[in-house]
Amino acid sequence: MNGVDVLRDLFDRVATNVHGAVEGLDEAALTHRVSGSANSIAWLVWHLTRVQDDHVADVAGTEQVWTAQGFVDRFGLPFDSAATGYGMTGEEVGHVRASAELLTAYLDAVHAATTSYVAGLAPEDLDSIVDERWDPPVTLGVRLVSVVSDDLQHAGQAAYLKGLVTAE
Repeated sequence: MNGVDVLRDLFDRVATNVHGAVEGLDEAALTHRVSGSANSIAWLVWHLTRVQDDHVADVAGTEQVWTAQGFVDRFGLPFDSAATGYGMTGEEVGHVRASAELLTAYLDAVHAATTSYVAGLAPEDLDSIVDERWDPPVTLGVRLVSVVSDDLQHAGQAAYLKGLVTAE
């Protein structure tokens, strides 16, 4: 197994974990917040998917699924179309309201774009520099691992919240 194969497996795990975190939940459960400014499951899933979409489209040189497939309109959020959730206030987090079906449809579309892109990579591609704003510069492999790491953390948070919401 090489690095590209590992990345494909990891992105598959993100999708599986997110589906498990939202499966069977209605919009009230998805938007439940354990405190006034806490993240909801809906926000966590939207955010992790937006970040994956944004970062992978950037390195792939493609339009984001968010705009290309009309998810920006389907979600109808009161944010700029480039918003990914980074740095949002508690009030802004509360605006993310969506069904499990919409959240997973967006995730599945981003997952398909991501895995298609990753499948076309050769192991040596992972060493290419994609961001020189950092010291050391960021390679493609590091960028993709960063996305997976962030996604899995948020998927775990969503799964934990699902346990809290369904236990109440």
